[in-house]
Amino acid sequence: MNAGLDAGGRAALDLLSTMVALVRPDGRCLDANAALESALGLPRRLLVQASALDWLVDAAPLAAALDRVAHNRAARSRFEAQLRRHAPGTHELPVHVIVSQIERGEPAPCVLVEMVEIEQQARLDREERAQDLVQAHQALVRNLAHEIGNPLGGIRGAAQLLALELATPDLAEYTTVIVHEADRLQALVDRLLAPHRRAPVLGDVNIHEICERVRALVLAEHARGLEIRRDYDASLPELRGDREALVQALLNLVRNAAQALAARIAAGDAVIVLRTRIARQVTLGRQRHRLALQLEVEDNGPGVPEAIRERIFQPLVSGRDGGSGLGLTLAQTLVQQHGGTVECDSAAGRTVFTVRIPLP
Repeated sequence: MNAGLDAGGRAALDLLSTMVALVRPDGRCLDANAALESALGLPRRLLVQASALDWLVDAAPLAAALDRVAHNRAARSRFEAQLRRHAPGTHELPVHVIVSQIERGEPAPCVLVEMVEIEQQARLDREERAQDLVQAHQALVRNLAHEIGNPLGGIRGAAQLLALELATPDLAEYTTVIVHEADRLQALVDRLLAPHRRAPVLGDVNIHEICERVRALVLAEHARGLEIRRDYDASLPELRGDREALVQALLNLVRNAAQALAARIAAGDAVIVLRTRIARQVTLGRQRHRLALQLEVEDNGPGVPEAIRERIFQPLVSGRDGGSGLGLTLAQTLVQQHGGTVECDSAAGRTVFTVRIPLP
């Protein structure tokens, strides 16, 4: 342990997104992972055998935590700090520091120091809460949809039978309204249940073929006033997924952007950008992935209203009059079925929906 990790242990630590180091009680670093190298802007050879106390703007909390944990006065110590960075143009990085025991002893030969970007931790917590909330809403909506759908057929059939028995044709207008509204509700129920009724059909999928198909569909709906730009990374590999489900997910996102751009489409300066990139060492659903597809749908619209920004993916939440509030919910459900996530970053004049799906 005093000599640091072997090649296998170091390779395992290098897969982590959190910054990790093995540190002696006096602060001397025995080993560090790639994430810490990248954050500090220093190579591992300079980190090893140097003092971890030099990494923080204020070293006192780390020194105290190392002493407590190494001498078994605490199993773990947490605090927030500012990490010094040495790469040109970088600023100090706010981090949450966790100092943990590895082996018991007086003192322990070394302890584990983990550092997580506070912004990254907050994002992961938000994602986890949002995912739990969305899953709860989806279960509620599925159950509600089943309860609504069951009597709809009876209502529609009874209205049709009643129309045949009416003495005066003028009254048939009322039964027609009943049948029409029952059909409208059934269509809503079908949309709610659609992602769960169809078994996935998996295959190798080229994301740019999907982008082109969706682009053509939306431009056919908006022949004038809307430009959909391409910003593709041609090096992206194929992903394993359900082609039609991914088309539907992206179509919902692009249509949502187009609907938000109604005023700009009328003015003739509406722009949507479809952008693809490779994301590396990405955490999706608390699972680390070496590579992931990153697909962005960016528009120059007014932005998501602040009142619903945190609830935009919840069922029946819509930012426009007459919206069903199902398009983004279904898009997120379909992406989650591929092990991915959908995020929204919105401000006036620029809204970006980002899809990340793990690559094999």
